[in-house]
Amino acid sequence: MHAPVTHRPTHTMSHVRSVALALLAALSFTGLFTGPARAADGDATWTVRTAANSYGDDRSSFSYAVNPGGQVKDAMVVANHGRTPLRLAVYAADGYTTEAGGLDLLTKDKKSVGVGAWVHAEEADIVIKPGKAAKVPFTAAVPADATPGDYVGGILTSLKQADDAQGINVDRRLGIRVKLRVGGTLKPRLAIENAHVEYEGSLNPFAKGDATLTYTVHNTGNTILSGRQAASVSGPFGLLRSGADPIAATPELLPGESRDVTVPVHGVTPAFRLAATATLTPALTDASGSVTPLEPVEATTHAWAIPWTLSLLVLVLGAGIAAAVLLVRRRRAQRKVREDALVQNAVEQALRDRETQQN
Repeated sequence: MHAPVTHRPTHTMSHVRSVALALLAALSFTGLFTGPARAADGDATWTVRTAANSYGDDRSSFSYAVNPGGQVKDAMVVANHGRTPLRLAVYAADGYTTEAGGLDLLTKDKKSVGVGAWVHAEEADIVIKPGKAAKVPFTAAVPADATPGDYVGGILTSLKQADDAQGINVDRRLGIRVKLRVGGTLKPRLAIENAHVEYEGSLNPFAKGDATLTYTVHNTGNTILSGRQAASVSGPFGLLRSGADPIAATPELLPGESRDVTVPVHGVTPAFRLAATATLTPALTDASGSVTPLEPVEATTHAWAIPWTLSLLVLVLGAGIAAAVLLVRRRRAQRKVREDALVQNAVEQALRDRETQQN
């Protein structure tokens, strides 16, 4: 997709602080628009779009399938909508998934090892006259020893301007996403790691509590993957199961990336020993854009959920019942002792009376 990228400032010698000015954050996997990306700030206004050629006339991004050692040639069109000539740097950079789930690109000072290292524009700097557009050819050359799988980055135009008032240099970037699928064996895999569950009960002995399940989704394969998520908590033998509310799918993760997930589960019965299960159904997108669900993966973790208030109540009731039983037994024993004493006295009295009569 055509996508502007966050402005990256660089410090001048006279100031230590920096300022980040953001353009429309549209360089994401899902995208919000399909028209040309536009950067506008003060006197700097330009757009970027894909060139019309054999790859397509109205593409939202650059996407190629290339075997190791192969290459493709394409072009980006840059238009100057300002009133003054525009000098822009052109370069490529690797992408990464942000905390918000979108795609961002490495800054020029950080080393790229994929798209950013393989994609090269014919011109590193271009000058565009006001109201004019220029086609910027580039080549994506994949090394012969490249590992098969998906690589994502972008080709960028960059304008650095000094802000004398702030004492900084501001780097305004505008780019288009580039996805390369290097030929070979694809190994789409998502793993659930570091699963952990905690239970929080209630003082009400008859109320249910809440559980919090945390885990990490890790893309351990070589393809871009997202995943549908589900979670549940149950007691022993799968009884008293409570399901989590619908969970948003993970953003598309690049190979090697991971994402921490926290899932609340309400209405959990404190069944002493809980089993919390997270289920992840990976989704693989092919070159045509079709999405194929893969075999689900699961991870289960356990935690104690002892109903202390209810247990204390049961203990008190049990102690009360035991005390009552002991009291009844004691009274019965005491009554029997008295009855036995009365019988013994009666027998002795009868013997004495009989002896008196005989005398």
